[in-house]
Amino acid sequence: MLLAIDIGNSNTVLGLFAPATASEPAHITADWRITTPYKQTADELGVLFQTLFSMRGLSPEIVTGIAVSSVVPPLDTAIRRICETYFRIKPLFIEPGVKTGIPVLTDNPSEVGADRIVNCAAAFDLFGGPTIVVDMGTATTFDVVSARGEFLGGAIAPGIGISADALFARAARLTRVEIKKPAKIIGTNTTDNIQIGLYYGAIGQIDGILARMMAELGPGTRTVATGGLAKLIASDSRYIQHTEENLTLNGLRLIYERNQDRPHDRHRRK
Repeated sequence: MLLAIDIGNSNTVLGLFAPATASEPAHITADWRITTPYKQTADELGVLFQTLFSMRGLSPEIVTGIAVSSVVPPLDTAIRRICETYFRIKPLFIEPGVKTGIPVLTDNPSEVGADRIVNCAAAFDLFGGPTIVVDMGTATTFDVVSARGEFLGGAIAPGIGISADALFARAARLTRVEIKKPAKIIGTNTTDNIQIGLYYGAIGQIDGILARMMAELGPGTRTVATGGLAKLIASDSRYIQHTEENLTLNGLRLIYERNQDRPHDRHRRK
């Protein structure tokens, strides 16, 4: 089985894929979402990973390959150690030199986050192009894939969580509220006011950027949302057509499969 690991600024998501068979495609059999562990050692992370597997009645021995997307470089060394020590597998990190199937046509391709390329690989496989991927995480990213499957660029905006944190940090009399869809559009108390501003402010931001990108790309442009808040926000968006919760994990699986001819030690280490 393939273990896909997406390390984000706020959360780390893991997915365990069963291989494709004659009757069904490769699919996720178990997944986990944890807070990205910035300060834990490799041994502490190893215990955490083993615990996650144990809670599902799974053994690390079932893992035959590992693919990793990371936007937190200080964690990369620890993750490599975990993979090699606890799973006895050399992981495939999505980095320059890895075959992604997505040519990057930006000014500085090396500065594009691995997760953005992984998302584009999955989106193009699902929907073709042109397609815009909206990933709602710590930041909200907009990634544009051309009709030929090229990464053209995109945009980065503050995520709804960042906006909320800034508001609460700078306004002493405003208290933290749950980020959810408000029951009304005109608030009659402070909690309502904040929820309306955060929720519809995020939608306005996303739809405003999407409208301009779609106008430039032309008719037939597809849009897909992913990330922790995708389902919440997409329900009221005018332009988000699809929601794929596991887009990044599926992109990792695709790229791993495209690199099976690489000498990255696909098999369990002795």
